[in-house]
Amino acid sequence: SRCEPNAASAAMASIMTQQAAPTPPAQSQSPGLRFDVVAGLTAAAVVLPKAMAYATVAGLPVAVGLYTAFVPMIVYALLGTSRVLSVSSTTTLAILAGTQLGLVVPDGDPAKLITATATLSAMVGVFLMLASVLRLGFVANFISTPVLTGFKAGIGLVIVLDQVPKLLGIHIEKAGFFRDLLSVAQHLPETSLLTLAVAAATLIVLVGMERLWPRAPAPLVAVGGAIAASWLFSLQSQGVSIVGLIPQGFPSLTMPDASLIAQLAPGALGIALMSFTETIAAGRAFASPADPPIHANRELIATGAANLGGALTGAMPAGGGTSQTAVVRSAGGRSQKASLVTAGAAVATMLLLAPLLGLLPNATLAAVVIVYSVGLIKPAEFRQILGVRTMEFRWALVACLGVLVFGTLKGILVAIIVSMIGLASQVANPRVYVIGRKRGADVLRPLSPEHPDDETFEGLLILRPEGRLFFANAQSVADRVNELVAQHKPRVVALDMSRVPDLEYSALQMLIEGVQRATDRGVTVWLAALNPAVLQVVRNAGFDRQLGPERLLFNAREAIARYQAMQATAGGAPAPDKA
Repeated sequence: SRCEPNAASAAMASIMTQQAAPTPPAQSQSPGLRFDVVAGLTAAAVVLPKAMAYATVAGLPVAVGLYTAFVPMIVYALLGTSRVLSVSSTTTLAILAGTQLGLVVPDGDPAKLITATATLSAMVGVFLMLASVLRLGFVANFISTPVLTGFKAGIGLVIVLDQVPKLLGIHIEKAGFFRDLLSVAQHLPETSLLTLAVAAATLIVLVGMERLWPRAPAPLVAVGGAIAASWLFSLQSQGVSIVGLIPQGFPSLTMPDASLIAQLAPGALGIALMSFTETIAAGRAFASPADPPIHANRELIATGAANLGGALTGAMPAGGGTSQTAVVRSAGGRSQKASLVTAGAAVATMLLLAPLLGLLPNATLAAVVIVYSVGLIKPAEFRQILGVRTMEFRWALVACLGVLVFGTLKGILVAIIVSMIGLASQVANPRVYVIGRKRGADVLRPLSPEHPDDETFEGLLILRPEGRLFFANAQSVADRVNELVAQHKPRVVALDMSRVPDLEYSALQMLIEGVQRATDRGVTVWLAALNPAVLQVVRNAGFDRQLGPERLLFNAREAIARYQAMQATAGGAPAPDKA
């Protein structure tokens, strides 16, 4: 509360300064606008080909990708809190949407697909906005980084395998990752060499340009070259599959179908979670120190509204994209005007270039998808996780296998469950350390083989539990304390509570009962270094009066001093023991 007057004064001073400052001339805004225009056009050269490719991942017409780079991008530009985040389709959202749409429209009827897509996007938007009303922005943090690494790796593998038949010009019946892998191997003799050559040429252009000229619009060059080749050499007549007719003009109004809500709800919930997770991650990753903070609940509103708006034009679920946002930032984008320029480029493409895009080989789109999906598979991150903690590495592997074995949508559930199990295992088994003192120094630390010379005191056992103590871990902590007491057989146990931020009622009752049992066995228990919140709980329960002031100590050092004083009074203080 003492900070409020200062904040108010600062705000008032800021307002007065702004009122007193002269209005800058209009020309001063032109340099920033020029940067945004360049960044928006550069991003369009990357975003639009990828958006069309992602539409094919979801089993949708390529025009849907253009629609997704139109309305959702505009809506987020008006409502979002990130200055540079680019919102359209992403690899993860495309594969998740495709899986859900495949369950609802198994026959692939185009009209039903568009209606189902609009319904799915609308539901994703509703879930995101509802989450904002309920202040659930923190939910994005419920998937741990190792689990997200494994989940995205699984998604990447699924997408790559899904596109391989298009690279080879073969057709397989999809039946799950491992069976699809076997089916691709069985159909290899049917490979169309010309289709494979088109795909290989696209891959060479994409990979080569990414390495030699990282800022060049490689997808645009690859797509433009493939269209030119398709027209010059009549690739379709030679057996190379092409995109085909693309509707020219603005997307038509598409209304969601209420009868599909029950079928789409589980998938829409998972897609909403991933959309928000990716949006927050990308927004925070590319925020500069001068940018305003990213507000999670405001992002829920922005992405929710973007998906709702996109649904009316038949757009697929959208979210913030890392790679496209990187393009905006590297090209000098400074505000969401860059996204408005990209959306304008999408409109121009729909109105003017649709006939040319129909000549695009599907093998080229598959190559674009693979190049920009392989980045989801990051072996280096797996190695890094393994080098730090084996348990988290196992979580990452389980999340990856969950996607491959159970599918993408159920893979989200597997990822969340694994994260929750990981969290539960951490909080349910907090450490309890035996504390010693560094010989010749006033330093207290856990006993360990690295410090064999640390000293303890005969008859005194200092124990330090770490973490919040509550019903899920109270018994585990009590059992560990009992084991250590039985092992060391002390006369006094000092519980150093400095690392315990909270003490829940169940844990408090177990502590009271444990102190009473120790007293019955002739062991005195002291409580040291209680945090204010823990001390308040102890006082509310009257446990402080039961213990008495002499058994509530300021810190563990005071426990050592008091114990030594007691020993001296009793007839000579014992010398410290070696741990």
